[in-house]
Amino acid sequence: MERLIYIIILIYFVLGAMAFAWISRNKRRERKREIWAKFGTYFLIIHVLFGSIYFGPPYFSVVALLLVAAGYTELTRVHLHRPLKSSGFFLAALGIFTLLALPFISFSFMAKPYLYFVFVVVSVFDAFSQISGQIMGGKRLMPSVSPKKTISGFIGGTALAVTTALLIRGLIDASWTQALFYSINITIFALLGDLLASYFKRRHEIKDFSNLLPGHGGFLDRFDSLIPGGAAMFIINIIPL
Repeated sequence: MERLIYIIILIYFVLGAMAFAWISRNKRRERKREIWAKFGTYFLIIHVLFGSIYFGPPYFSVVALLLVAAGYTELTRVHLHRPLKSSGFFLAALGIFTLLALPFISFSFMAKPYLYFVFVVVSVFDAFSQISGQIMGGKRLMPSVSPKKTISGFIGGTALAVTTALLIRGLIDASWTQALFYSINITIFALLGDLLASYFKRRHEIKDFSNLLPGHGGFLDRFDSLIPGGAAMFIINIIPL
């Protein structure tokens, strides 16, 4: 199982590297350096996540707790440094984050195949939404919330994420329809998490939550889709259908 997942990851990284090379071919040297720094950081992040799942409990659960703690820290830090006139928005943001964080932590204790499934689907959706959007361009998805996200990026990322989910559905013994249902809900939650994080940043007039991850910003900038994606998988599995 692990070998198959890792091969899929490497194949997508090769495709991603080719896409990044195409995207950055006419960029200035400084911009190219930023793009490849982002790619390298993402390569490291993916391996940390993969390793935490591979080695089994409690490693991924520890990572999940650290990500949630980092999320609370970054939300609070932004609020304290760039406070709005009312604290109501901040409290609402903390409430929404908590509603996603608790099932995400619960998700981290699920069986390893489910962890791999969400990890791969969210990673593919995240990476190829950006790549598709930059290559194809077109209309913005929600320009007032996230100026860089495009409809073509969302469609491209979702299509590849769903296709991948169907290919690896055997991991969780899911039928075609179950894998389709899982993957669509995971990508929807992932997108909503991304948009909510972007909206929080726009309200506070910041670009990134922090600069801890080169090319990505803060932990919420990078994991604002994994947390709700994992939450979606846990919620689906506790609700009788």
